[in-house]
This record gives sequence, structure tokens and C-alpha cells, in this order.
Amino acid sequence: MSIPHALPSVIPGDELRDLLAVLAETSTLTLATTDPDGTPRATPVYFTATPAAALVFLSDPSTPHAKNLSDRPATAAAAYPDVEDWRDIRGVQMKGTAGRLTTDAAEDALELYRRRFGFLSQVPAALDRMSVYLFRPRWVRLIDNRRGFGFVREWKLD
Repeated sequence: MSIPHALPSVIPGDELRDLLAVLAETSTLTLATTDPDGTPRATPVYFTATPAAALVFLSDPSTPHAKNLSDRPATAAAAYPDVEDWRDIRGVQMKGTAGRLTTDAAEDALELYRRRFGFLSQVPAALDRMSVYLFRPRWVRLIDNRRGFGFVREWKLD
């Protein structure tokens, strides 16, 4: 796989599995970018995680958030499964950079994305407008109240 790896061995294997499990529980993340005037923009996007916990998403390069990433790649992301009980709250917060992938890396990332979202074959015209993006985390926080109120693990990756 030629998708750039995001996380070095900073996260122990069992904790990486926990992180990936929470990411697998939801299909949508909130991507935070910065508009040209400095105001924040929050955009929901479907995503999939690589085995190294980088996040792959598709976007039309003409959208405001994609333009923001082109000019200002520093970004943040959050993903949380929808729950009814506070004891089940869990999720992931990340800070890092995101950008458009090209060539082999984009093809590999798109294949990973297609495996998660089979509906892509139903919208080929929309897919033609999209580019493949990769979010590379530099800081990660895993929250999981199932392990106790306020359970948190954090990793700084640079």
C-alpha cells in the first residue's frame, strides 16, 4: 500500500486497535479548516481510516474546505459515534495536516474508501468531481467513557 503512514510506533498496538475500532464505529467526521479571513469552518465528510490511523476522505476541490486545505493544510478532525447514554460516549479528536493525494497513493486510498462505502458505484458522476485527501494526525486524543467517566488517552506524534 502506497498511502503514506500517519502514525509511527508511538501508539502501542493494543491502543492503536482501540483507536481504529472507535473510528470504525462512525462514517462521518467533522473536519475543521480555516477560511481566508481566519474564521473556522466545520465540514462533515465521510471517511475511512488507514491501518496507521490516517484518515481518507473525498472532496470536490472547488469546495470551500478543500480550497482552505490547499492554502492552509493545518486542520483538526473529530469523530464520535452517536449514543444515547453518557456512559457510552467515545470518540477521537485529532490535529494535523490534510492534503490532496496524487498518483498511486490516491488510487490505494480510494480503494480503501470504496471498500467502506460501496455506494460509490451508484454515483460515478459525483466521483469524477472528487479528489482523494489524506488527513495525517500529529496529535490524537481517544475518549471512551465505557472505560470510566472521562477516560482519555493522548499521543503527540511529532
